[in-house]
Amino acid sequence: MDSSNSNEIVHDFPPFFRIYKNGKVERITADTETVPPSIDPLTGVQTKDTVVSQENSLSVRLFIPKITDPTQKLPLLIYIHGGAFCIESPFSSLYHNYLADLVHNANVIAVSVQYRRAPEHPLPAAYDDSWAAIQWVASHVNGEGSESWLNGHADFDRTFLAGDSAGANIAHNMVVRAGTTNGLNGVKIVGVVLVHPFFCNNEPDTFSPVIEFIFPSVRIYDDPRINPAGAGGAELASLGCARVLIFVAGKDRLRDRGVRYYEALKRSGWGGLVEIVETEGEDHVFHLLNPNCAKARVMMEKVVSFINHGR
Repeated sequence: MDSSNSNEIVHDFPPFFRIYKNGKVERITADTETVPPSIDPLTGVQTKDTVVSQENSLSVRLFIPKITDPTQKLPLLIYIHGGAFCIESPFSSLYHNYLADLVHNANVIAVSVQYRRAPEHPLPAAYDDSWAAIQWVASHVNGEGSESWLNGHADFDRTFLAGDSAGANIAHNMVVRAGTTNGLNGVKIVGVVLVHPFFCNNEPDTFSPVIEFIFPSVRIYDDPRINPAGAGGAELASLGCARVLIFVAGKDRLRDRGVRYYEALKRSGWGGLVEIVETEGEDHVFHLLNPNCAKARVMMEKVVSFINHGR
């Protein structure tokens, strides 16, 4: 077999991934350091991994704070990581550390979803996997699921979704799906947190080539999953939650899209409460890259307050 040009690059989408002629996929920008499940000696937060679907290699990382009352019920957070649908995972140090910090501060149980990533698994695989993970979580409502932490301690009447960047896009779509189906009986999604959400505009831009490549079955500018504020934002009125918290960053190229989403949601006729918070002078997902800076801590406090509102 002639392998002389097997290292030839046939698709190149910096800073995300490139594909070689031999089929190899190289992820260019990613946190390759993974963190095993553990117990944090300082906070008592425990983590463990479990497989949701062997068929789709769908798994989750669960987080639980230190439990002092064995009968205690805690809010439930389902988190969907970012990374342009193609990089990162719940097991990277960025996301593990962020979720462990949030679980400790908010005193919640968290489920962090490892969906199949593009380009090996084009969209809508990430949407389908995330919905499957949420349905798996819902299977614990009657205390008869496979995970004891969810059976014993999750308050399914206080369920929240959250995500950053592409994960915020997925979280939005999951709340839309929850609002238009009956697939989550017994689970009440109170709110969703969208951090620096990734959405497309009505016209091509610098992000278009990679999204068109990983979502080849649709015209992305017209698809409400990618451009929810387009075409009048009709699906926004169907959000299956009562509250939405949106974060945007002043230097982020996606800033205006988050603002556009916020404005479209307010016009949509949806009956809930939406708030947008802008962090001046910061760029995309700065809170993950510099979690101890003052502005990141303000964001953390805002999310904690959002989850524990009225608790």
